[in-house]
Amino acid sequence: MTEADIPPIADPRDQFEEQALPYMDQLYGAAMRMARNPQDAADLVQDTFVKAFASWDKFTQGTNLKAWLYRILTNTYINGYRKKQREPYQGAIDDLEDWQLGGAESTTASSSRSAEAEAIDRMPASAVKDALQELSADFRMVVYLADVEGFAYQEIADIMETPIGTVMSRLHRGRRLLRDKLRGYAAERGIGAATTGADK
Repeated sequence: MTEADIPPIADPRDQFEEQALPYMDQLYGAAMRMARNPQDAADLVQDTFVKAFASWDKFTQGTNLKAWLYRILTNTYINGYRKKQREPYQGAIDDLEDWQLGGAESTTASSSRSAEAEAIDRMPASAVKDALQELSADFRMVVYLADVEGFAYQEIADIMETPIGTVMSRLHRGRRLLRDKLRGYAAERGIGAATTGADK
Protein backbone atom coordinates (compact mmCIF):
# COMPACT_ATOMS: atom_id res chain seq x y z
CA MET A 1 0.00 0.00 0.00
CA THR A 2 1.49 3.30 -1.06
CA GLU A 3 1.09 6.62 0.68
CA ALA A 4 -1.26 7.72 -2.09
CA ASP A 5 -3.63 4.84 -1.22
CA ILE A 6 -4.09 6.02 2.38
CA PRO A 7 -7.26 8.11 2.69
CA PRO A 8 -6.60 11.57 4.09
CA ILE A 9 -7.68 12.22 7.68
CA ALA A 10 -10.50 14.74 7.74
CA ASP A 11 -9.47 18.13 9.10
CA PRO A 12 -11.63 18.65 12.24
CA ARG A 13 -12.11 22.33 11.41
CA ASP A 14 -13.33 21.57 7.88
CA GLN A 15 -15.52 18.77 9.22
CA PHE A 16 -17.02 21.04 11.88
CA GLU A 17 -17.67 23.89 9.44
CA GLU A 18 -19.30 21.57 6.92
CA GLN A 19 -21.50 19.67 9.37
CA ALA A 20 -22.24 22.01 12.29
CA LEU A 21 -22.33 25.53 10.88
CA PRO A 22 -25.46 24.89 8.73
CA TYR A 23 -27.41 24.63 12.02
CA MET A 24 -26.48 28.15 13.09
CA ASP A 25 -29.73 29.82 12.00
CA GLN A 26 -31.87 27.16 13.70
CA LEU A 27 -29.83 27.46 16.88
CA TYR A 28 -30.22 31.23 16.78
CA GLY A 29 -34.00 30.78 16.60
CA ALA A 30 -33.87 28.53 19.65
CA ALA A 31 -31.52 30.94 21.43
CA MET A 32 -34.02 33.75 20.87
CA ARG A 33 -36.69 31.63 22.58
CA MET A 34 -34.37 31.24 25.55
CA ALA A 35 -32.50 34.52 25.85
CA ARG A 36 -35.31 36.77 24.53
CA ASN A 37 -33.11 39.40 22.89
CA PRO A 38 -30.83 39.35 19.85
CA GLN A 39 -27.56 40.26 21.58
CA ASP A 40 -27.87 37.57 24.25
CA ALA A 41 -29.05 35.07 21.65
CA ALA A 42 -26.04 35.83 19.45
CA ASP A 43 -23.71 35.47 22.44
CA LEU A 44 -25.40 32.20 23.38
CA VAL A 45 -25.00 30.79 19.87
CA GLN A 46 -21.37 31.93 19.72
CA ASP A 47 -20.60 30.27 23.07
CA THR A 48 -22.40 27.13 21.89
CA PHE A 49 -20.28 26.85 18.74
CA VAL A 50 -17.07 27.54 20.64
CA LYS A 51 -17.92 24.73 23.08
CA ALA A 52 -19.07 22.43 20.28
CA PHE A 53 -15.82 22.91 18.37
CA ALA A 54 -13.77 22.37 21.53
CA SER A 55 -15.66 19.09 22.08
CA TRP A 56 -15.82 18.06 18.42
CA ASP A 57 -13.57 15.06 19.06
CA LYS A 58 -16.20 13.75 21.50
CA PHE A 59 -19.02 13.86 18.92
CA THR A 60 -19.69 10.45 17.38
CA GLN A 61 -19.96 10.81 13.61
CA GLY A 62 -23.22 9.43 12.26
CA THR A 63 -25.24 10.23 15.38
CA ASN A 64 -27.74 13.09 15.75
CA LEU A 65 -25.63 16.23 15.38
CA LYS A 66 -28.62 18.57 15.65
CA ALA A 67 -29.63 17.11 19.02
CA TRP A 68 -26.00 17.24 20.21
CA LEU A 69 -25.76 20.95 19.33
CA TYR A 70 -29.11 21.71 20.97
CA ARG A 71 -27.96 19.98 24.14
CA ILE A 72 -24.86 22.20 24.27
CA LEU A 73 -27.02 25.26 23.57
CA THR A 74 -29.49 24.34 26.31
CA ASN A 75 -26.80 23.59 28.88
CA THR A 76 -24.97 26.81 28.05
CA TYR A 77 -28.19 28.77 28.51
CA ILE A 78 -29.10 27.08 31.78
CA ASN A 79 -25.59 27.50 33.18
CA GLY A 80 -25.00 31.12 32.22
CA TYR A 81 -27.92 32.95 30.67
CA ARG A 82 -30.99 32.10 32.70
CA LYS A 83 -30.22 34.80 35.24
CA LYS A 84 -30.85 37.36 32.51
CA GLN A 85 -34.53 36.36 32.21
CA ARG A 86 -35.52 39.17 34.52
CA GLU A 87 -34.02 41.85 32.28
CA PRO A 88 -36.55 43.91 30.32
CA TYR A 89 -37.51 42.30 27.05
CA GLN A 90 -36.05 44.37 24.24
CA GLY A 91 -38.68 43.59 21.64
CA ALA A 92 -36.38 42.79 18.75
CA ILE A 93 -37.73 39.30 18.25
CA ASP A 94 -39.29 40.50 15.00
CA ASP A 95 -35.81 40.21 13.52
CA LEU A 96 -36.36 36.45 13.42
CA GLU A 97 -37.32 35.02 10.07
CA ASP A 98 -40.76 33.40 9.89
CA TRP A 99 -39.26 30.11 8.72
CA GLN A 100 -37.44 29.80 12.03
CA LEU A 101 -40.76 29.38 13.80
CA GLY A 102 -42.60 26.68 11.91
CA GLY A 103 -42.51 23.61 9.77
CA ALA A 104 -39.13 22.28 10.86
CA GLU A 105 -39.36 18.60 11.61
CA SER A 106 -36.71 16.09 12.58
CA THR A 107 -36.46 12.95 10.49
CA THR A 108 -36.47 11.01 13.77
CA ALA A 109 -39.73 12.54 14.97
CA SER A 110 -43.12 10.97 14.44
CA SER A 111 -44.60 11.65 11.02
CA SER A 112 -47.91 12.71 12.59
CA ARG A 113 -47.57 16.23 13.91
CA SER A 114 -49.44 17.54 16.93
CA ALA A 115 -52.48 19.79 16.62
CA GLU A 116 -50.36 22.50 18.23
CA ALA A 117 -47.67 22.18 15.57
CA GLU A 118 -50.29 22.40 12.82
CA ALA A 119 -51.87 25.42 14.50
CA ILE A 120 -48.47 27.08 14.82
CA ASP A 121 -47.98 26.63 11.08
CA ARG A 122 -51.23 28.49 10.39
CA MET A 123 -50.71 31.27 12.89
CA PRO A 124 -48.84 34.43 11.94
CA ALA A 125 -45.32 34.12 13.30
CA SER A 126 -45.70 37.23 15.45
CA ALA A 127 -48.68 35.76 17.35
CA VAL A 128 -46.84 32.50 18.04
CA LYS A 129 -43.66 34.34 19.08
CA ASP A 130 -45.59 36.51 21.51
CA ALA A 131 -47.48 33.55 22.98
CA LEU A 132 -44.32 31.46 23.35
CA GLN A 133 -42.52 34.32 25.07
CA GLU A 134 -45.25 34.42 27.72
CA LEU A 135 -44.58 30.80 28.75
CA SER A 136 -42.07 30.10 31.51
CA ALA A 137 -38.65 28.98 30.29
CA ASP A 138 -39.10 25.24 30.96
CA PHE A 139 -42.44 25.04 29.14
CA ARG A 140 -41.31 27.36 26.34
CA MET A 141 -38.20 25.32 25.60
CA VAL A 142 -40.02 21.97 25.54
CA VAL A 143 -42.83 23.27 23.28
CA TYR A 144 -40.28 24.94 21.02
CA LEU A 145 -38.12 21.81 20.70
CA ALA A 146 -41.15 19.57 20.07
CA ASP A 147 -43.51 21.64 17.95
CA VAL A 148 -41.16 24.00 16.15
CA GLU A 149 -37.95 22.00 15.83
CA GLY A 150 -39.67 18.62 15.61
CA PHE A 151 -37.56 16.73 18.17
CA ALA A 152 -38.93 13.47 19.60
CA TYR A 153 -39.55 13.04 23.35
CA GLN A 154 -36.32 11.11 23.90
CA GLU A 155 -34.28 13.67 21.97
CA ILE A 156 -35.73 16.48 24.08
CA ALA A 157 -35.01 14.49 27.25
CA ASP A 158 -31.39 14.09 26.11
CA ILE A 159 -31.06 17.76 25.12
CA MET A 160 -32.49 19.06 28.38
CA GLU A 161 -31.00 16.26 30.51
CA THR A 162 -34.46 15.69 31.93
CA PRO A 163 -36.39 12.41 32.43
CA ILE A 164 -38.69 11.64 29.51
CA GLY A 165 -41.70 11.70 31.85
CA THR A 166 -40.85 15.27 32.82
CA VAL A 167 -40.58 16.21 29.14
CA MET A 168 -43.99 14.70 28.41
CA SER A 169 -45.55 16.45 31.42
CA ARG A 170 -44.04 19.84 30.53
CA LEU A 171 -45.04 19.45 26.89
CA HIS A 172 -48.62 18.57 27.87
CA ARG A 173 -48.88 21.58 30.18
CA GLY A 174 -46.91 23.88 27.87
CA ARG A 175 -49.13 23.06 24.90
CA ARG A 176 -52.21 23.71 27.01
CA LEU A 177 -50.84 27.09 28.13
CA LEU A 178 -49.87 27.99 24.56
CA ARG A 179 -53.28 26.90 23.28
CA ASP A 180 -55.00 29.07 25.89
CA LYS A 181 -52.92 32.06 24.86
CA LEU A 182 -53.61 31.51 21.16
CA ARG A 183 -57.30 30.66 21.59
CA GLY A 184 -58.50 34.26 21.68
CA TYR A 185 -56.37 35.21 18.71
CA ALA A 186 -57.54 32.15 16.77
CA ALA A 187 -61.22 32.76 17.54
CA GLU A 188 -60.99 36.36 16.32
CA ARG A 189 -59.58 35.14 13.00
CA GLY A 190 -61.53 31.94 12.56
CA ILE A 191 -58.61 29.58 13.13
CA GLY A 192 -59.98 26.64 15.08
CA ALA A 193 -57.07 24.20 15.23
CA ALA A 194 -55.49 25.84 18.24
CA THR A 195 -58.32 24.59 20.44
CA THR A 196 -58.14 20.96 19.37
CA GLY A 197 -56.05 18.15 20.79
CA ALA A 198 -56.37 15.17 23.04
CA ASP A 199 -55.09 16.96 26.11
CA LYS A 200 -57.47 19.88 26.23
